Amino acid sequence: MSGRVLVAMSGGVDSSVALLKIIEEGYDPIGVTMKLWDSPEGTPSTDSYCCSVEAINNAKLVCEKYDVPHYTLDFQDDFQKNVVDYLVDQYFSGNTPNPCIQCNTHLRWGGLIQQADDLNAKWIATGHYARIDELKGVGKVIRKGLDEKKDQSYVLWGIGEDLLERTLFPLGNLRKEEVREIARKEGLVTAEIAESQEICFIPDANYRRFLKEYVPDRADAEEKGAMVSPDGEVVGEHQGISQYTIGQRRKLGVTGPVSSYVQQINQETNTITVAPREKMYFPGCQVHQLNWLIPPEEWPTGIIYTHIRYNHDGVESKMEYRENGSVSVKFKSPQFAVAPGQSAVFYIDDILLGGGIIAGAEPSPEQNGLDNHSQ
Repeated sequence: MSGRVLVAMSGGVDSSVALLKIIEEGYDPIGVTMKLWDSPEGTPSTDSYCCSVEAINNAKLVCEKYDVPHYTLDFQDDFQKNVVDYLVDQYFSGNTPNPCIQCNTHLRWGGLIQQADDLNAKWIATGHYARIDELKGVGKVIRKGLDEKKDQSYVLWGIGEDLLERTLFPLGNLRKEEVREIARKEGLVTAEIAESQEICFIPDANYRRFLKEYVPDRADAEEKGAMVSPDGEVVGEHQGISQYTIGQRRKLGVTGPVSSYVQQINQETNTITVAPREKMYFPGCQVHQLNWLIPPEEWPTGIIYTHIRYNHDGVESKMEYRENGSVSVKFKSPQFAVAPGQSAVFYIDDILLGGGIIAGAEPSPEQNGLDNHSQ
């Protein structure tokens, strides 16, 4: 194989080994690191988090080791608009966003494809644990990565169908421990870098702190409101809906014989409904802002499984299209804490069909009266 490939380099072990695999397969690589975010001075961080000086330098060092040109690209304005501000707006609306999906959709593919064109590169490659395959009668599709524990296909549903022809996932058939071992044998500076588990621009994972520091006026102006039981009884006071997520149990300030969870966040009434765990299971959800990587009329025969959050096992489902372009998804078994703002991602076997944003959970008969939909 030959041809120029733009390799997205985060400064971590996965993208480093992805570059090595691209070289081994005979491509002509160019390494690029996206400069996305500068944390304000005093923000808790780690030296190796994405976009740090160390991460960018590590990406450069790996490229230098293999005589590969490396560029740092400034995407900070696009990142702030499409990812950071999106996250902020979603939390203040009572939703639970997934910023990684926004980043992949708008920047890693939307932005990098444009850069690839500018550099005369035919493909882009990333270190995601997913696979590109050819499906008879359909064309290019995304399959789950071989390493089920590390599969990242869930965060790729927003990619344009037309971009799959230009996408490479060199790690799709490798397991994480194999990637680490390859990096060690190669003596890569990134071989032992810890895997990031956080939102890249909130390295301490404290989104509440981030909101207060990033938009202090908006955070200070947020109104407190009633915390109510499913039957409408006031059981406490919330500190502002941005401070809570569906399924949250801790720091609710509600006392009682059983633990309470956030069941519903209603921006319109500025109320939060809390309920015991047995009332946290929902039979379905409404999904909008859909993107299909495979047109529904071309889906292979099989059972549809819906994943309602990252690392969710998936649940057998049926879906029904609505006139407004959304779909109503019915689960074979009720699912815990279905959160508006999160992504519902659909598969048949290990083939990614597409996905969308959860607009609201469908209440069960005993939950009738809930309006658990995003505003």
